[in-house]
Amino acid sequence: MRWKPLKKNNIPFVVLDRPNPIGGLKVEGPVLEPEHASFVGLYPIPLRHGMTAGELAKLFNKEFHINADVTVIKMKNWKRSMTFDDTKLPFVLPSPNMPTVDSTFVYPATGLIEGTNVSEGRGTTKPFELIGAPYINSSELADHLNKLKLKGVQFRPVSFTPTFSKHAGTLSHGVQLYVTDRSSFEAVKTGLSIIKAIHDLYPNDFEFLQTGSFDKLIGNGWMKEEINKGTSVKHMMKRYHHDLKTFKRNEKNISSIKITKKKKIYQRMEVFS
Repeated sequence: MRWKPLKKNNIPFVVLDRPNPIGGLKVEGPVLEPEHASFVGLYPIPLRHGMTAGELAKLFNKEFHINADVTVIKMKNWKRSMTFDDTKLPFVLPSPNMPTVDSTFVYPATGLIEGTNVSEGRGTTKPFELIGAPYINSSELADHLNKLKLKGVQFRPVSFTPTFSKHAGTLSHGVQLYVTDRSSFEAVKTGLSIIKAIHDLYPNDFEFLQTGSFDKLIGNGWMKEEINKGTSVKHMMKRYHHDLKTFKRNEKNISSIKITKKKKIYQRMEVFS
């Protein structure tokens, strides 16, 4: 993290907090295992953590013993139930390949595709909303995924030709994700379901990249092995359920959870001191 040299030189670190674009209520996916820490995932938190930049700064500084002089400037009028659209703020790209709020919602799902030989839509106008490969039958895959009745999402068969990245200049076939209900959409479950579907439908063509990037993205080494063995998504989710549940309940990590009875929604207490 950038603040480690600041700690070494006794320089204060100030974070101007920003909304989590996909909201602050949902926490999903496996908790990163320390031996798989990397640039894309450094600390043991879930794939979808539901925290803001300021909350993460406080969490990392305290729980992972950085102990720098960190100050977080809190936001005004932000609620955990808000998505970025609710803030009415102009959307600034957090990454060149994340151009819209829609792309931020599907990223915890299709970002995992980066660790495979399937295009995650880089080189198109809909990165992470489009996924595909030359060997996929788009109608077959869309039908298969829609039959799973995954919450808050529908799949449309598409064909596209990426201008760069995987399969650049080659016609690819796959699906476009339409998130129809952001509150019920289970991004990580959806991502695992897509990868398992392609693995099962096209076993002679689908591959995990040899770079080990999938393990870094998912935060462990066992998930890839389970997919290759044909394990169900439900079983894989059960395997990480305990760690995820522990993270949710650990007040040291993400603060306590309370119910706001008036609005009947779950809200986590602010972690700012």
